[in-house]
Amino acid sequence: MVWSQKSLLGVSAVSLAFAGMVSVFGGVVAIANPTTGTKGETLVAQNLRSLTIVFPSRSDSTDLQNKANAVAEFISKELKMPVRAQIGDDTAAVEALRANQAQVAFLSSRPALKAEQLANARLYLAEVRDNYSGRFTYNSVFVVPANSPLQTRNTGRATLEQLRGRKMAFTSPTSGSGFIFPTSELVRLGLVQNRDSLGNFFGQVSYGGSYSKALQAVLRGQAEVAAVSEYALFPPYITNEEKAQLRILHKIPGVPAHGIAIDDSVPAPMRERLINAMLKLNQSQNNSLLRNLYNSTELVRVNHNRHLAPVRDALKRAGIDP
Repeated sequence: MVWSQKSLLGVSAVSLAFAGMVSVFGGVVAIANPTTGTKGETLVAQNLRSLTIVFPSRSDSTDLQNKANAVAEFISKELKMPVRAQIGDDTAAVEALRANQAQVAFLSSRPALKAEQLANARLYLAEVRDNYSGRFTYNSVFVVPANSPLQTRNTGRATLEQLRGRKMAFTSPTSGSGFIFPTSELVRLGLVQNRDSLGNFFGQVSYGGSYSKALQAVLRGQAEVAAVSEYALFPPYITNEEKAQLRILHKIPGVPAHGIAIDDSVPAPMRERLINAMLKLNQSQNNSLLRNLYNSTELVRVNHNRHLAPVRDALKRAGIDP
């Protein structure tokens, strides 16, 4: 169990993370060989003669480098230009966009806001999963033991008022569904003033460091409630046997799904061809490449501002800097 109280991601944190990114990005990098074509078929705009896509590590992904390489090779053939796949966390991905070390990144909603702020990158596609309640949005959930005396009541306020004085396990201070949206909900319902007053409401506040560890805190009796994404109640985060020992106390809908951000250094014609190439991963003959990455079933076009509006609102309400 990792019990930490980390400061929220800021510009300085992103810059500091880049100092350690060399080791993350210094490993094996797949460069998909471009398909030879005519000059008109080859995408060369300004000095951009290749693309680098960052694929953040996630706890539900294994053998990610090889899976990312396969996607990069597919995109390379579609665009008829070299495409590199790099692995790194969200912080390193944002800094890579800012430093023009990458042009594309798979990002969750909070880092996507950071990418807009620091690199003028924007989300153009969002991921769809079978276990998302809203297709390309999902629920943040408060989870308790199945035998907990806490019960879902007729209003959100009445339900969450029961948490006063309880031991709370958030996922991490930077997690959307595991901290930002739950904190925003508590503020919206008038139970806390902002994130800094959580300690006055709960008897204990801890951070598991991941969905799995936050849920394990509840399973082991170290916490009475945890805040996670709804999809964390399935393998590989926990087992089916562990899931049977838990239940959802309260749901917060509308958390934006992870998506694909493209830097403003990519000219509009190339960007459109890139988006269309990515959308071909939805086709049955190519879909396994997408599913293998992060268990996503489909990519859909989204409007950056509209898609990320819920997390902007949640950050503001919780008193957290974007």
